[in-house]
Amino acid sequence: MSIKTVDAKTLKNWLDKGEAVLVDVREPAEHQASNIAGATLLPLSEVSAAKLPNCVGKKLVIHCHAGKRGGMACEKLLAENPALEIYNLEGGISAWNLAGLTSNSSGKFFLPLDRQVQLTIGICVLAGSLLAYFVNPAFLLLTGFFGAGLTFAGLTGTCGLAIIMSKMPWNKAGGKASCCMKA
Repeated sequence: MSIKTVDAKTLKNWLDKGEAVLVDVREPAEHQASNIAGATLLPLSEVSAAKLPNCVGKKLVIHCHAGKRGGMACEKLLAENPALEIYNLEGGISAWNLAGLTSNSSGKFFLPLDRQVQLTIGICVLAGSLLAYFVNPAFLLLTGFFGAGLTFAGLTGTCGLAIIMSKMPWNKAGGKASCCMKA
């Protein structure tokens, strides 16, 4: 079975009628900063058919920030159980908010995990390049390391840095350190 998509307004209609179960596959701190009322948090790293909320007789809808992690979660769930009827929210919670629909907000800005990874890689490649130019050419190995990591992530769909960063305290709800700031 293939992954179906649903737009924000259709999902809102389903939720209002009690026809859908919504699962948020973002990290706990992202969910805490902003979430759709009634969504069950199940981070992508923990997604499995066994951990899904009861959705018997209802449509199962997955969402993330912009849709990519939601699609990955749908693929993972369909690999476990091809009989699932599953939907991915097109554009994620960003599309939900752009459609003018209400979401709960803590009033904090949270840098999504994919952008944390991009920022980390960018800083390390820049630092490696500058250190190679000004200090020692051996620092080019640092840029090569991150290039190899990006290649692996592109080929496999698995980003080791994202997995590591998702376990950092600022990406956990209630963590002492936080990547969240008051807006």
